[in-house]
Amino acid sequence: MAYGGDDTVYVPALRSPHLGVTRPVPLLGYRLPMTTVAGDNGVGPLLRGWRVRRRLSQLELALRADSSARHISFVETGRSRPSEEMILKLAEHLEVPVRERNALLLAAGYAPRYTESSLDDPSLETLRDGIETLLQGYDPYPAIVVDGSYTVVAANRAIGMLLSGLPEHLLTPPLNAMRITLHPEGLAPRIRNLREWRGHLLAQMERQIGLARSEPLRALYDEVAAYPLPETGGDPDDREDPVPFPYFALPLRIEHDGQVLSFVSSISTFNTPMDVTVAELAIETLLPADQATVAYLRSVSG
Repeated sequence: MAYGGDDTVYVPALRSPHLGVTRPVPLLGYRLPMTTVAGDNGVGPLLRGWRVRRRLSQLELALRADSSARHISFVETGRSRPSEEMILKLAEHLEVPVRERNALLLAAGYAPRYTESSLDDPSLETLRDGIETLLQGYDPYPAIVVDGSYTVVAANRAIGMLLSGLPEHLLTPPLNAMRITLHPEGLAPRIRNLREWRGHLLAQMERQIGLARSEPLRALYDEVAAYPLPETGGDPDDREDPVPFPYFALPLRIEHDGQVLSFVSSISTFNTPMDVTVAELAIETLLPADQATVAYLRSVSG
């Protein structure tokens, strides 16, 4: 891991010539702006909005939070001012994202509980080292780290191999994993089961939008969902790979240098994070779904 002249942290793996770019890619791209702000109505309506979004009644939330429906009603209508700990307890049971928990606290007149550090902050050095070790250790299998808006934070050399040959406008920082995957000039023409994989990714984004109420993520969804299917010289249905899926997961079947590679995806996040930036990180690893993919990746890794 190295530092640029502007003190930006860079991951050496993203300088790979496979990426087709010579300038380094920053370890941390842009961060999502605060999507919920303290309003004139205080914390009550915000909590009610999260409860309705989670489809919970006041009684159900009260039982989970060891409270009463009457107290929940008073909090939501502003008749009762909840304590800081009560807000955090309700937020936990409502699965409110860490970033938005700060907004709830601000709306109630309390100080934010969770920090928002840049990944090049000295306090996160151990985390950076851990991420880099994980990515390098996963080679020759692809692994990538993204933030809450799918901006690429870090990746290993196997990801660089898969991105070889893509146009520069998709590889200019900040890289976005969804754009790279679904853009008709990106990986989409190489994906043999594009309809299934595209549907999987869009459904994944829809779930995240429902959880986080993120306007930037909604805008990204609208953009990539509108991408046309790539022109393949024939009926898109004829291009779908007839190979049956593994019984345990939907695979990503992607072509590279004439070889069809098959992967299953695993996504990891950090448990009980106390920092907004860390809470929004996700590590996606692509595990080979067949022995042919294993053999190919080992052969090209040298």
